Amino acid sequence: MSNLEKVHFIIGNAIARPNIRDEIYCQICKQLSKCYNKNVYARGWILMSLCVGCFPPTDEFIKYLRNFICDGPLGYAPYCVERLRRTFANGARREPPSYLELEATKSKQLIKVTVTLMSGLSCLISIDSATTANELCKSLAGKIELKDTFGFSIYIALYDKVSSLGSGRDHVLDAISQCEQYVKGQGRQERHAAWRLFFRKEIFTPWHNCSEDPISTDLIYQQIIRGIRFGEYQCEKEEELVDIAAKHYYVKFGADVETEKGMTIVHACISDKLLKRKSPEKWCQQVTAKVKDLFISGRPNALKLEEQLVDFARMKWPLLFSRFFEAAKFSGPTLPKNQLVVAINWVGISFVDKNEKLLLKRSYLEITGVNTIRASKQYGQSVTVTTLQGEEYILTSGYAADIADLIVMFLNGLKMRSQYAVTLCSSSKQEDPIFLKYEKGDLIKLIRNEEITQDNGWIQGQNERTEKIGSLSLESVYIVPTLEKPSSEVMSLILMSPDQRRQASQNACAEVKEPEVKIKVYTLEEFSYDHFRPPAKESVSKMVLPKTRMKDRIWACSREPLKLPLLKKVYASTEMMVVACQALLPIMKYMGDYPGKLSKSGTELTDLIFSAALKEEALQDEIYCQIVKQLTANYNRYSVDNGWQLLWLCTGLFSPSNVLLPHVKRFLETHPTERLAAECIQRLNKVKRCGARKNPPHLLEVEAIQHWSTKILHKIYFPNDTDEAFEVFTSTKARDLCESITKHLKLSSAEGLSLFVQVEDKVISFPEGDFFFDYVRHVTDWVKKEKPMKDGTSVSVAYKVLFMRKLWLNVFPGRDIKADIVFHYPQELPKYLRGYHQCTKEDAIQIAAFLYKVKFNDDKSQFLNIPKMLKDLVPEDMVRMLSPEEWKKCIVAMCNRHTGKTADEVKLAFLKLLYRWATFGSAFFEVKQTSEPNFPDVVRIAINKQGVTVINPRTKVALVTHPYNKISNWCSGSTYFHMSVGSLVRGGKILCETSLGYKMDDLLTSYVSAYLATAKQKTARYLA
Repeated sequence: MSNLEKVHFIIGNAIARPNIRDEIYCQICKQLSKCYNKNVYARGWILMSLCVGCFPPTDEFIKYLRNFICDGPLGYAPYCVERLRRTFANGARREPPSYLELEATKSKQLIKVTVTLMSGLSCLISIDSATTANELCKSLAGKIELKDTFGFSIYIALYDKVSSLGSGRDHVLDAISQCEQYVKGQGRQERHAAWRLFFRKEIFTPWHNCSEDPISTDLIYQQIIRGIRFGEYQCEKEEELVDIAAKHYYVKFGADVETEKGMTIVHACISDKLLKRKSPEKWCQQVTAKVKDLFISGRPNALKLEEQLVDFARMKWPLLFSRFFEAAKFSGPTLPKNQLVVAINWVGISFVDKNEKLLLKRSYLEITGVNTIRASKQYGQSVTVTTLQGEEYILTSGYAADIADLIVMFLNGLKMRSQYAVTLCSSSKQEDPIFLKYEKGDLIKLIRNEEITQDNGWIQGQNERTEKIGSLSLESVYIVPTLEKPSSEVMSLILMSPDQRRQASQNACAEVKEPEVKIKVYTLEEFSYDHFRPPAKESVSKMVLPKTRMKDRIWACSREPLKLPLLKKVYASTEMMVVACQALLPIMKYMGDYPGKLSKSGTELTDLIFSAALKEEALQDEIYCQIVKQLTANYNRYSVDNGWQLLWLCTGLFSPSNVLLPHVKRFLETHPTERLAAECIQRLNKVKRCGARKNPPHLLEVEAIQHWSTKILHKIYFPNDTDEAFEVFTSTKARDLCESITKHLKLSSAEGLSLFVQVEDKVISFPEGDFFFDYVRHVTDWVKKEKPMKDGTSVSVAYKVLFMRKLWLNVFPGRDIKADIVFHYPQELPKYLRGYHQCTKEDAIQIAAFLYKVKFNDDKSQFLNIPKMLKDLVPEDMVRMLSPEEWKKCIVAMCNRHTGKTADEVKLAFLKLLYRWATFGSAFFEVKQTSEPNFPDVVRIAINKQGVTVINPRTKVALVTHPYNKISNWCSGSTYFHMSVGSLVRGGKILCETSLGYKMDDLLTSYVSAYLATAKQKTARYLA
């Protein structure tokens, strides 16, 4: 472990487990006490410095620790005391120290970071382990003399990822530490993490005024111009973009029009995407013409134009100037999704999904209350938002307090600045003219002669109905949180009770909705009477009245997890019952009907749901019944969506039994509005026709349907270093995909071509009858089992799918040029250069000339470099046959004879030359043989269309060839390959030690199967 890894282990544990923090401090103090080794002593105080900068001790231990530190060495004592004070003030860190901190602590110096402003300028700021985003924002504001600081935040970028740290209590070095850990996860060193810090405007207040702070306005203006250039902010109309560019021209250069300056503005304001559609020159013409049009008569102040653009952006893109918080709807009116993102901006609050699709929007005018429960609960902290429409949304979020604080701040700020109030009751009859007379529901225009506080309790205002002015009690009015005059509809809603508002909202929705033709939804109720187990402790008879039956809705959605399976046949078997119950809870967790630690992302839950059913056919009906049950009478849209995703996955894996199938189809047919229903019916028919899968869904299938995509594209790699994406279905078999690729590439035949999956150093052929995703999962799961688990979680396995020639039957160079170029040449070339073929010097010179032509065509300037590139032109065992200069002379002479030939023609000539050799199209294996004393210990085995040939690797002479009709048996293991030749009476064995036995076995099986299939076809034709 490196020093940083050791520090991460110690401090990471202390951050995650507060109850061991004092123990860690005690251990460090113990090791530092009476320590006479200078190196150990110095390293101990460095560790102490890092610890006090990341987490505080308990209140009981603090005085002892502070006393110990004060008695420490002169260099570290004041340094550690100050770090401890800062940590107590700003709270414990969430991440262990970064590489930066470790290096700074060694020298007891502050850390200097560069923060880039949107104007392009950079500021160098000193920070320490406890520095928060809020402190960094204040330091920057002081340095650039920024007055209007609200809404400016720190952002951190790593590669193409950008995250907001906000301007609150988040530690800056936590984000830097996360960046370093991400870089380390990519296999690089922490010190090379290329993170960058930015200072940007994140959110506006509803009362933002550009004229208050020119520096703030200029920073926001530069941010908007930069954002438009890089596509962050997009104009719907070209005219808007040209107008912005023209004003930016004026801000930068004034009203004098020059083409060169116009081009500068075009490249500063127009995105690359738009510049591809229309040339920069044409954009320049439009911008300069607009400059002349706008500023021909007047010369406005440049700052005023900046203010106009900032206000334009604020009005046009409110969602892009929002503070975002992840949350989940715990209760409230139905939304399309329950997992949502709360976006708070100057307009109001919006609920959006993760793709920023708007689910609900409410202005501050419509928000009547915000409450938060900050105590730790089973489902986390929650915030309740009530609206004028009578809605009450309870949202659970780790940021509930932040959401509530921001909304309340905006509401209070609007009320402080509002000019309007609505009276909640009628005034009492008073003769004193100082008091304003009003009726319930009157709109009062406030006159702010003094501050509205809880202390004075009175306000002056003008009744808009009577136009009289007077004083009235704050208790008798509702100050409307708005800067504009409220509408009559809003005023009427304010005067209603919550129940009346709810009813009014429902009536409005009822008026808008058009009558729908309702289809009676089919359920498993009838099926349950014959096939479901009886409800616990109750007996159900078919003669019972329907109303009585309804209480035993075992076939309908339940939020309580079932402890027993549904089907009688599963319930009757104790073994199957245990296995079935293990799948019931994951179904509820996936749908969101049961809180659980396992994430819906990945395949952990889908594996638990489907694995047992794929092994035991009797459980397949149970899975279908469970999913359909949870979709029946389920009014939670989030749960329903997830349930349909599960049903989509299930219909691609296996079919229900003939007894259940018609009921499942009826259920699907009576849900025509569900987007996956028709697709599920098609998948059912296909799985009935093609057969069931063997393995649970692949990660690609799960991720695709979670994004509501039923189209899955998989990248296929070819031997000539190209790749293409092909559509793969759940029911696609390897044979189907081979045919599809062959057709797409316009090859003459798919014979002998095969798919391979490459995992680490293993390349394994697909059995052509296996489902594509089944076999990929089979191989990757097998590799996973061989790998050690990290922290109890399985390691992800990267893989590639290759498409190559496996069997070299009926391959004649020149018959299919596309196959020669894409497959045959790139597959044969490495074998030739490794020296596997028996090759004469003359052939080697000719082929070297071919390979030079492929690389450089007729470029003779590279002739000088031929001695340096011999390994790419000549078999490795023949390089020493001639001196480099002799090879060069021969190759150059041969190249001159082939002048004018194209690269493809030369590749074809290479293949035609190799085709003359008996080893053309062979797969070679270096093995150690123990069966034939007359052969060398290490031999080279070539498997090709002739059979299995044993070759002396030194002389390349074939020692023996066994045709396929003479091979009687073969087997392989992880360290061996055995083959029997001839009959039991007059036969022999080849015993080999090799780690590639599985490859040899598979290739031999494929060749024999191909020859048997050909023989069978000939026999059939003969008999016909």
